[in-house]
Amino acid sequence: MSNLLLLFGCLSAGILLRSGRRVPDNAHQTINAVIIYVALPAVTLRLMHGFEFDEDHLWPILMPWGLFAIGAAVFWALGRWLDLPRASIGALTLVGGFGNTSFVGLPMIESLHGGHGLALGLLIDQLGSYLALSTVGVLAATLYAAEKRPTPRAILIKVATFPPLLALVLALLFRPLAFPLPFENVLARIGDTLAPLALLSVGLQLRFDALRAQLRLLGLGLCYKLIACPALVVVVIWLLDAGSGTTTTVSVIEAAMPPMIGAGIVAAQAKLDTPLVSTMIGIGTPVGLSTATAWHWLFELLMA
Repeated sequence: MSNLLLLFGCLSAGILLRSGRRVPDNAHQTINAVIIYVALPAVTLRLMHGFEFDEDHLWPILMPWGLFAIGAAVFWALGRWLDLPRASIGALTLVGGFGNTSFVGLPMIESLHGGHGLALGLLIDQLGSYLALSTVGVLAATLYAAEKRPTPRAILIKVATFPPLLALVLALLFRPLAFPLPFENVLARIGDTLAPLALLSVGLQLRFDALRAQLRLLGLGLCYKLIACPALVVVVIWLLDAGSGTTTTVSVIEAAMPPMIGAGIVAAQAKLDTPLVSTMIGIGTPVGLSTATAWHWLFELLMA
């Protein structure tokens, strides 16, 4: 509960700071840079360094990759059909394609399913959502942000130099070596700033006065993220006759998560329809808490 209160508190603080004109209009850009270059790499380096892998968890890890791929195809097709700007298609692809599997997902797993599901949730988050964001997500942002088609070399450089991906590589390389306790503590303290900074940035960018103009795209993005994604996972579980257990239940909860804050930061950095990005996260987070809970109970009812 404290994690969810922190999310709403920081989001509200950002809105109040902006509406009270206490910060410059571009203050969120500085915060976003701190998140991408400092906070996210610290979280990735600390959590993935000592993580234990289990081959039985392969398909939950692949789930965020598959949902992003399906979403990318859906939003590309809708964008062509509705003649949407490239920036809007890119924003929908990133923010509609990735779920908030950490800041919202982990607290919800603990409250709905108990603490023994947190390890799998963390695995889905780090090797699923964030690794996909660090690679194919950055690739999509680069393609949609470019005025002309970027060269393969430029794309490769953009993906390979994404700080959280570099942190993941370092974490895996240094797995045989234990980090000194003071270094672990420093990484933990820096990583703890990620959620507050991210929600503060979203609040600084959120414009409720522009909500009416964004209703159509907002509806498209949230319908895919909050309804289609968990529905697809439930159907796959039913087709595979996987039943109800820790792996399947946690997978459904994570699939039902609202838009990922980190994906919003990447989209904002690439200037992909920033008003739509902030609105989808700002509106999608409270709505997603209700819909994710509903999906959890519906799944338990279906599998009973």
